[in-house]
Amino acid sequence: MKRIFIGIALAVSCMSASKAEEGMWLLPLLEKFNIGDMRKMGCELTAEQIYDINHSSLKDAVAMLGNFCTCEMISGEGLVLTNHHCGYGSIQEHSTPEHNYLEDGFWAKTRMEEISTPGLTVTFLIRIDDVTERIDSVWNPDMTEELRETLIKQKIGDIEEEATRDNWYKASVKSFFGGNRYYLLVYEVFPDVRMVGAPPSSIGKFGADTDNWMWPRHTGDFSMFRVYADSTGKPAACSPDNIPLKPRHHLPISLKGVEKNDFTMILGFPGSTERYATSCEVKQLLENELPNRVKIRGEKQEIMRRHMSADETVRLKYAAKYSQSSNYWKNAIGMMQGIRRLKVYDRKVEQEQHFVQWLEDHPEQKTVCGEALSMIEAGVEQTKDYEKVMQYAIECFFQGAELMLFSLQFNPLLTEMKKKKPDYDKIALITELLRIQADAFYKNYDAALDREVTEAMLKIYRDDIAPAFHPAFYRTVAEKYKGDIHRYMQDYSKSFLTDAEQVKAFLQKPSVKVLEKDPVLNAGKSLRDACLPWMEEIVAAENKKAKGQRLYITGLQAMQPEKKWYPDANFTMRLTYGSIQDYFPRDAVYYNYYTTLQGVMEKEIPDNWEFTVPDRLKELYARKDYAPYANRQGELPLCFISTNDITGGNSGSPVINGKGQLVGLAFDGNWEAMSGDIAFEPDLQRTISVDIRYVLFIIDKFAGAKHLIDEMTIIR
Repeated sequence: MKRIFIGIALAVSCMSASKAEEGMWLLPLLEKFNIGDMRKMGCELTAEQIYDINHSSLKDAVAMLGNFCTCEMISGEGLVLTNHHCGYGSIQEHSTPEHNYLEDGFWAKTRMEEISTPGLTVTFLIRIDDVTERIDSVWNPDMTEELRETLIKQKIGDIEEEATRDNWYKASVKSFFGGNRYYLLVYEVFPDVRMVGAPPSSIGKFGADTDNWMWPRHTGDFSMFRVYADSTGKPAACSPDNIPLKPRHHLPISLKGVEKNDFTMILGFPGSTERYATSCEVKQLLENELPNRVKIRGEKQEIMRRHMSADETVRLKYAAKYSQSSNYWKNAIGMMQGIRRLKVYDRKVEQEQHFVQWLEDHPEQKTVCGEALSMIEAGVEQTKDYEKVMQYAIECFFQGAELMLFSLQFNPLLTEMKKKKPDYDKIALITELLRIQADAFYKNYDAALDREVTEAMLKIYRDDIAPAFHPAFYRTVAEKYKGDIHRYMQDYSKSFLTDAEQVKAFLQKPSVKVLEKDPVLNAGKSLRDACLPWMEEIVAAENKKAKGQRLYITGLQAMQPEKKWYPDANFTMRLTYGSIQDYFPRDAVYYNYYTTLQGVMEKEIPDNWEFTVPDRLKELYARKDYAPYANRQGELPLCFISTNDITGGNSGSPVINGKGQLVGLAFDGNWEAMSGDIAFEPDLQRTISVDIRYVLFIIDKFAGAKHLIDEMTIIR
């Protein structure tokens, strides 16, 4: 009997340990809400060692890469580590058929070989200040939502201006908890970022679309950059005079690896979650937004795939575009399945029923937030048609018809040239800017691919959207071309914009007549004109919905005052903590918490680009040449999973152990918990990370770039 009791106790303990730790926590509140629990789980740091505005702390080693990912400092010489898929656009930008860094990888042997990447930035958080009282001082509950928003925007502008006065910082005030709280975030932005290293895509993107969002995973998803500053350590434009940044803190790297139940924390910039979404919002997502995204992107990607397979140059041009599109195409598929399988809608309904009953039992709260749910429902209903139209316009045209979107850049030129007294200095500035934009656009543009995609998008939009919401160029299709979109596209493709050389010639001698007659420019203008009134309708309804959401969150927090609440992700720095855990995704299926290099060899399919394995990697595997990066079993660890709560934007985030040492890079979530952005799944949610030992192995043994290892702080 005693043995049975112990067995039951162990089983319960394991079940408890396997549950994911919910929450994306604000750093200034760690001492109040989290550090006690974190220390019980194995964290050896204080809250001040994680976030401190006066002394070096972990937050100083973590930064925002561009406006889309997270990265971390791993040396005192400005060396940055992030995901391969975060650096993918830069790697593709620098690639040519002669120097295909996507296919072959890239490793700078010296600082002189590092490649400047204009437009890419690394942004450090300086501090976070609670400015809620200052914001709340300018409005009262009797105001209209429109007036409230206007006054708040004005106050935010004042606070941001004050925070950046007489310094080189950037500042942003963001709302949290649906507008119930506001924080000022002060940043330091470094624009001189240079590419240092990246494995070939056969390592950095191994498994590609097939393995995306899946576990078990065998992807060496990392790339490396370096941040440069002026001689005083301040941000400076790209210059050969700049020197590597001396960061306030860089992460030491542990070679001890991770074991089951080990504590992990992740610092990063999660992009967007909707954990406070109501049932009607989930229904709209499930019935409209997600299936629309899957349908439109699926059609677009099929055309892109065909052109990319037929021409290596086109494949290189569209590699990043295709990857970006397909990532959230598959995400949408998984989210739909997850919402249905895990009954997210039903759980939201149950929460709302509980909320309504609580309001009945607390009449004083009913006067404050009693109309919250009805406001949200009214807003969703009011925007239902317009949001579908705008989603189709964005997916089909702004993210589908490349030339149509690019044509909008010429509107300021046409406007200025048509004035009675044109400003020729301004025209010269506009044309110079257009030359720069054209160089960037045509570098990654293929007219034949774009023409076929545009034709397909025009048909999808026409078939799925009511005629009342059709831009004016559809009237031209109907009247001049008898509804034949293919014939319309033949004339559309005669635009001077289809050819980079014609655009250069035009900008030498711009003409109002050419601009006014151009079919692509006319299509772009009619699209822009059509979108403006739709946006006005959406904004009006969103204000109503926003007020309802703010009051709903107010009510939820009052209903459960003992609960530790965290705000939705909004691309501000957060900390999430958890542990290394395996899981059971479905009946009779068990997933271990780590993978090894053996799995790469088992997945190899030589004639499938997603699963090709470099010869050099196979040689190292055959020799088992892993030291000092092997685990205790003599295996080379590749990826691992943990219970941390992350989302898009966390890509590239450091996975840190209880001592504050780097053990991995987060790069994905798992398929079984794709609905996690809407409702956290404690039994299933896992973060997929590449083990830092595999990263170092690839740098050292595969690439022979040990000079990069030598500048890191390695803990053995």
